[in-house]
Amino acid sequence: MDKNKISIVILAAGKGSRMKSTKAKVLHSICGKPMLYHIIKTSKEISNDISVVVAHQKDEVIKQMGSFFDDITFIVQDADNFPGTGGAMKNVKPKNEKVLVLNGDMPLITAQALQGFLDTKADVIMSIFDLNNPTGYGRVIIDDNQVQSIVEQKDASEDELKVTTVNAGIYAFSKNIIEKYIPLLNNDNAQKEFYLTDVISMTKKDNLKIVPLLVNEENFKGVNSKKDLSDAEVIMQNSIKERWMNDGVTMQLPSTIYIEENVVFKGECIVENGCRITGDTVIENSHIKAGSIVEDSKIINSDIGPLAHIRPTSNIESTHIGNFVEVKKSNLKGVKAGHLSYLGDAEIDEGTNIGAGTITCNYDGIKKYKTIIGKNVFVGSDTQLVAPVTVEDDVMIAAGTTLTSGTVQKGSLALSRVKLRVVKDFYYKFFGKN
Repeated sequence: MDKNKISIVILAAGKGSRMKSTKAKVLHSICGKPMLYHIIKTSKEISNDISVVVAHQKDEVIKQMGSFFDDITFIVQDADNFPGTGGAMKNVKPKNEKVLVLNGDMPLITAQALQGFLDTKADVIMSIFDLNNPTGYGRVIIDDNQVQSIVEQKDASEDELKVTTVNAGIYAFSKNIIEKYIPLLNNDNAQKEFYLTDVISMTKKDNLKIVPLLVNEENFKGVNSKKDLSDAEVIMQNSIKERWMNDGVTMQLPSTIYIEENVVFKGECIVENGCRITGDTVIENSHIKAGSIVEDSKIINSDIGPLAHIRPTSNIESTHIGNFVEVKKSNLKGVKAGHLSYLGDAEIDEGTNIGAGTITCNYDGIKKYKTIIGKNVFVGSDTQLVAPVTVEDDVMIAAGTTLTSGTVQKGSLALSRVKLRVVKDFYYKFFGKN
């Protein structure tokens, strides 16, 4: 694909008041990333000239998108003097001969869905789709495969109201159309805004061809409310999971599984019901069991869960993590941690067994410290390892031990139990006899 053929302008200046949020609409998250991120990522597949028009919370939008992309242009809209979609285009200077105008609230757009804009040759291309119930939408009147007009519902005649073809809100213009007609836009309307749709009416008056392009409604779904956000996330989740299942990942009850868009699976993997896998996680030849959470971690040749929590920057290889085990910022290789443990800021080597109830006490209230456990260590149940602590190879730690010394030497037994004391008949003395 020749990325020099098309410039892309993404309109991301609106407040999104229907979201009922203090956050800019385009920064609301879908599958782990702001919805504007998804649109820019798709745009980069087909263009090397991408401009994003910002206004509301512009600094935060630029900051967040700049953390993902370093080769896009931000244009600040003068929303006070030039409000509206047409006003957003006032300072756009596209490099390529065709200009595709996208909306920042359409995160489900794909490069494939946009291909028709690249393949169609016309000065103006207008996206349309058909709705069973077009109530509330402006109707697009088409004749002889050309757009004749856009009629708002309140202005439509009885026959026009029967039209089910509506404006999908995406346009492609030749560069000269942008340069000629955007400066001619005015705000002589009730809202006092500059509308991009007025370019359509002006080009029609000048007898230019306006070609309609039928698009898939699902891909061009706009997000204007929290309900729309939820609906869009379901669609994107289905797409993500379908792609991985087609690549060989087994998913049990996939509708109950949440997988973010940066997650990568390799080899033979199984994900059971109710799992949540997020961030830049890589899972290779592993089994993630029901109800487990994996965040920003690497899992190789391991089984996790059920009901385990792998927190960010953990690296787990050839390891068994059982139910109710939490791992955070730790490297485990060849380890067994069957149940009910917290392993944070730890380095644990192969052949080591972690007994139930084991805790690495990594935080003293001010700083966090590391626990280092070597090979073939047997850690008994209900053990607390108060970091910083090092356990060398071939060590046994007795159940119930609190380990506070700096280093336990190779081949040792560590034991800190208090000697058992039994006071005969104490129960009856304390509570009294019946």
